[in-house]
Amino acid sequence: MTDATATRLDGRALAKEIETDLSQRVAALIEKTGRTPILATILVGDDPASATYVRMKGNACKRVGMESIKVEMPASTTTEELLAKIDELNNNPDVHGILLQHPVPEQIDERACFDAIDLNKDVDGVTSLGFGRMSMGEPAYGSCTPQGIMYLLEKNGIEFAGKNAVVVGRSAILGKPMAQMLLNANCTVTTCHSRTQNLAEHVGRADIIVGAVGVPELIKKDWIKPGTVVVDAGFHPTDDGGVGDIELKGVESIASAYTPVPGGVGPMTINTLIRQTVEAAEKAASL
Repeated sequence: MTDATATRLDGRALAKEIETDLSQRVAALIEKTGRTPILATILVGDDPASATYVRMKGNACKRVGMESIKVEMPASTTTEELLAKIDELNNNPDVHGILLQHPVPEQIDERACFDAIDLNKDVDGVTSLGFGRMSMGEPAYGSCTPQGIMYLLEKNGIEFAGKNAVVVGRSAILGKPMAQMLLNANCTVTTCHSRTQNLAEHVGRADIIVGAVGVPELIKKDWIKPGTVVVDAGFHPTDDGGVGDIELKGVESIASAYTPVPGGVGPMTINTLIRQTVEAAEKAASL
């Protein structure tokens, strides 16, 4: 492949385009119901990166005319206290989506708290029930990063049926749901991870490669065959910006399409959260 043929999968540009549409949908909701869609974000503790992510999500709500409720709880919060707060938000008809920012302090049973979120408000796609329903092809909100990746690929005309997809990573909110979504889209899927033997061989067979392992540039450019669709879901800050899980420098001369880091997958994650909250509000209003 030549430099001219690789499509740059620009998540930032697509997210902006989608926000224009979401603004109109939010305005229609407010006009019909007199109520503004609300996303509730729960931040437990004072992790600076988590606080930044929550702030970015709040800003995205503002851009489309939504509101957000910021729930901040101390690092000493117990599982029971967090479950009580989630229950309160589940029962608040003004709240259409609930986001529990990951990670929570270690004394909290994170999975129990995720699973306490009402399925209709699970706009971050973190519940076991939502994952199961998505896997079975039933209606559910997908986990935001993989759902955002699927949307980005679909909007750029990437074909899935019959393709070999390799997902490197197996986390509950990225690797596992990514593999299921690709399988549902008729890909033949291989899931690899940090303990996979002969990782280079698996990557070399991929028509679509998704880096979601959380290790800087673990996946080497030389492993990737010509014409592959390269999706990098990782981000690791560096002095000159950041790198992902895939060695991207020069990949545009090998890949048929690729996501830049930053500006590829990241903007689609938050955008998907907002889009799914608007959907939840529309369903609540029976639009």
